[in-house]
Amino acid sequence: MNLYFLLFLHRVFGEELGVPWYLYIALKQLFPTKRGFSFFSLMSILGVTLGVAVLIIVQTVMNGFGEQIRTTIIETSGEVRIEANEIIYDWSALVDALTARPDVRAAAPYAQGIVMLQHRERPAFPFVKGIDPEKEGEVIDLEQYLVFGGSMDDLDDFSIFLSEGLAHNIGAGPGSTVDVYTPLMLERLKENEVILPVELEVAGIFRTGWNEIDKNSVLTTLRVMQELYGLDDGVHGLTLRLEGRRDADVVARNINETLEPPLKAVSWLESQRDFLFILALEKTMLSFIIIFIILVASFSIAIALMMTVLRKTREIGLMVAMGATPGQVAAGFCFQGLVIGVVGTISGVLFALFSLHFRNDIVHVFAKITQSEDALRHFYQFSEIPAHYMLQDFVVVTVFALVISTLAGLLPAWRAYRLKPADSLRNE
Repeated sequence: MNLYFLLFLHRVFGEELGVPWYLYIALKQLFPTKRGFSFFSLMSILGVTLGVAVLIIVQTVMNGFGEQIRTTIIETSGEVRIEANEIIYDWSALVDALTARPDVRAAAPYAQGIVMLQHRERPAFPFVKGIDPEKEGEVIDLEQYLVFGGSMDDLDDFSIFLSEGLAHNIGAGPGSTVDVYTPLMLERLKENEVILPVELEVAGIFRTGWNEIDKNSVLTTLRVMQELYGLDDGVHGLTLRLEGRRDADVVARNINETLEPPLKAVSWLESQRDFLFILALEKTMLSFIIIFIILVASFSIAIALMMTVLRKTREIGLMVAMGATPGQVAAGFCFQGLVIGVVGTISGVLFALFSLHFRNDIVHVFAKITQSEDALRHFYQFSEIPAHYMLQDFVVVTVFALVISTLAGLLPAWRAYRLKPADSLRNE
């Protein structure tokens, strides 16, 4: 666009808006009146858009995985556990002592292990947890996970709850009868004593949404578990529910000060620390790798603006000859980088929000095309892609994109700053 026409437009429109003439010309070079976008500007904006969108999508989805894993762990395993390397027999007094604390709302005993379960000649080796249904309800709301059957009141010494995956694998459902074989049978065989399997009726099917639990788990009453493992009145541990939004690590440390070995309080954060660390590391590494998309986009911005400097050499010389300072000319090119960053960042955020809203539809279509639905459930333990929005991620990505885009204009700005008017006007 002709330089004199640009200056005329600025006098008509730019002065009323309080925009300096060199910034007004920079905007007109980015967004010509007839075409709306220059080709180089469009490619640079698309580069920033894709980089910002992918980075936000990855961070939000990884946040979602972490948040859902944390929620599932707390809702299925409790916030703090009291454990020991031996059977705990005086657990009733321990429950009374713990619930008397101001930071503990409720405590429930449990016993856990591995058994062999069989239905219609189809065996399985699930993880079994014995609970006191009344006390457990004060600590963990297991009833919300029941998908088939009645309620937790249906769990008694003659019944059992199966996870959805386990029930499917052995072909059992509510009303079915299963035989439970305990490891205690092997010990008693050494003493020439035969123990018959325990016959239990399936009272319900549960699904937590976490495939690691849903594929092979069983719930029984505490008395049944004590009988299967020969625990008498002992338990393997206690599950605690804390008051309010207490820090589980802090509460566990405080409780450990009052416990005597071998008893130990373990928070959910401590028990899952390695897994959570790997999850956080995965998010950091993915974000680091995807940052290079924005860096590549910054090079496209620098190249586009450098091409503008080369194409507008005579016009730059004319502006300097008419009184423009080299600093004003350089500021115009830095401003173009900033504008590309702003437009690209806004477009990237909007595109990321749109993609995240339809994330499950997109992923399911892609999984069906690539036949990878089973791999998704196996490795990430979830059937749906979670998302958790964090303002911090949006702020960091936005600031980073704007800074990189502005810095990308420095090299063309420096080139324009060094141009001499006489040499520029003689340029062909």
